[in-house]
Amino acid sequence: MTVKSRVEFTSRSVISRNWALLFCLASFCAGMVFTNRMWTVPEAKVDGKSSSINIQQINSKPESCNQKHVVQRKLNESLGEEAHTQQNIDALESKISSLEMKLAAVRTEHELKSNASPAEENSKRKYLMVVGINTAFSSRKRRDSVRATWMPQGEKLKQLEKEKGIIIRFVIGHSSTSGGILDKAVEAEEQVHGDFLRLDHVEGYLELSAKTKIYFATAVKLWDAEYYIKVDDDVHVNIATLGRTLAEHRNKPRVYIGCMKSGPVLARTGVKYHEPEYWKFGEVGNKYFRHATGQLYAISKDLATYISINQNLLHKYANEDVSLGSWFIGLDVEHVDDRSFCCSTRGECEWRAQAGNYCVASFDWKCSGICRSVERIMDVHENCGENKNALWHTSF
Repeated sequence: MTVKSRVEFTSRSVISRNWALLFCLASFCAGMVFTNRMWTVPEAKVDGKSSSINIQQINSKPESCNQKHVVQRKLNESLGEEAHTQQNIDALESKISSLEMKLAAVRTEHELKSNASPAEENSKRKYLMVVGINTAFSSRKRRDSVRATWMPQGEKLKQLEKEKGIIIRFVIGHSSTSGGILDKAVEAEEQVHGDFLRLDHVEGYLELSAKTKIYFATAVKLWDAEYYIKVDDDVHVNIATLGRTLAEHRNKPRVYIGCMKSGPVLARTGVKYHEPEYWKFGEVGNKYFRHATGQLYAISKDLATYISINQNLLHKYANEDVSLGSWFIGLDVEHVDDRSFCCSTRGECEWRAQAGNYCVASFDWKCSGICRSVERIMDVHENCGENKNALWHTSF
């Protein structure tokens, strides 16, 4: 090889080596710039979209495990703080809502108390029983005979309510001509005795089932009692014995107490107690389901409330005691057959009184009450009535 050739080869080699070094240096610098920009992790945001993008970016980068864990932990901490904050906000909103409800309830109660009448205020206390004596416009003498025997009067009636928790009222509706002479007579009687419960009901013999329904619905709204009783105005009642008897059944929430019977369904028209819907009870000659006789029976508060709530749906049969019994068919009700609720006035109530085992109620079956009650109820009271102080000395 000539000298000239060697020089030219050497020159080209030097030039190529220098360019290679320069190219490597430039590549290294460019790589550093590009790598630093790609490795810069944006600050984690807590909103849903940013979090989703950041997670995708992080997972797509060829980072070391330690760096990924650090970033992931910080992101999780941010999301956890957001969830905890939301929980605190929800809890605070729940407390505010609860306080608003309590405040509304207090305001409502205050308004009701401000607008309540004395009778409504008295109805807030708990009573043992409400005794409703079914009566009619034509029964003024019967009412007076009851007042003269087993029903306390005047201050004694108020004392009975206050000390014993026993309410006794004559139950009557209105005449077909509202404000007529019959209604005015009852209003005058009420001013003297103060012992009536007036119903939003038009009186009539064929409307006894409706009257019974309205009585229970009205009584349970006026007085919070354990028991509600219906009795006719020609029946003798020993109030203390009635109270003791009912107190024995306090552990039964739905109880129906009386003299249970199951008489024939009378299909023939023109007879007393005829049932126009006799066909509903099966073949002619069938008997009614078991129910309490209508002279006197008692029901617990739950049953009276049931009648009040469902009064527009409860069917009325011709006989009110049958109607009442039908309202409880299909319900979980305990029927208590207590024969002391239907003692005979001739013999039975007398010998029981002599033995100190008084009857709750006494009447004559053939009259569906005490025969000629206005004349005879005083004798029944003297022979069958409990001691006059028994009511005041008895604890229920």
